[in-house]
Amino acid sequence: MTTPPHLIPITEKHHDVLIELIYAGENNFTGQVIYDHALCFLHAEAEACLRKAIAAARGFGFRLKILDAFRPQEAQEALWAVAPNPDYIADPAKGSNHTRGVAVDLTLVGADGLALDMGTPVDTMNAASHPFHAAHPAQIQVNRMRLLPVMLVARPAEHQSY
Repeated sequence: MTTPPHLIPITEKHHDVLIELIYAGENNFTGQVIYDHALCFLHAEAEACLRKAIAAARGFGFRLKILDAFRPQEAQEALWAVAPNPDYIADPAKGSNHTRGVAVDLTLVGADGLALDMGTPVDTMNAASHPFHAAHPAQIQVNRMRLLPVMLVARPAEHQSY
């Protein structure tokens, strides 16, 4: 796969992240390969925000693990075909932040190289996946709260309100 126009390749070496694109394999909610490449791309503005998140995570002693970023339109259509739920998957007819390269699904990884337990798999599509789901044990709440400031620091400038 060649680099889509206006997108920047995200690599483990150049960004100091781990990359495990879940839709490039069968270990996702569909149980099937959604796209046949394991290449990670983001729009330039999203890549700049990712760099801020990488620095923030590093400051807290963590690394980021990217699970999904840009996905081709065909991939969005395949996800929609399996789970046409607009609360969790963008209708491909309207477009998606992932197909525009401005969304990234990620988690925190500790010094031991293991992802922190966030309580649900990345593509869980119910209330348990929401940031402040009260039914999760305290450690999962703590892990989610560790991710929150990393993501807040990385927000685009127009979304900052101090």
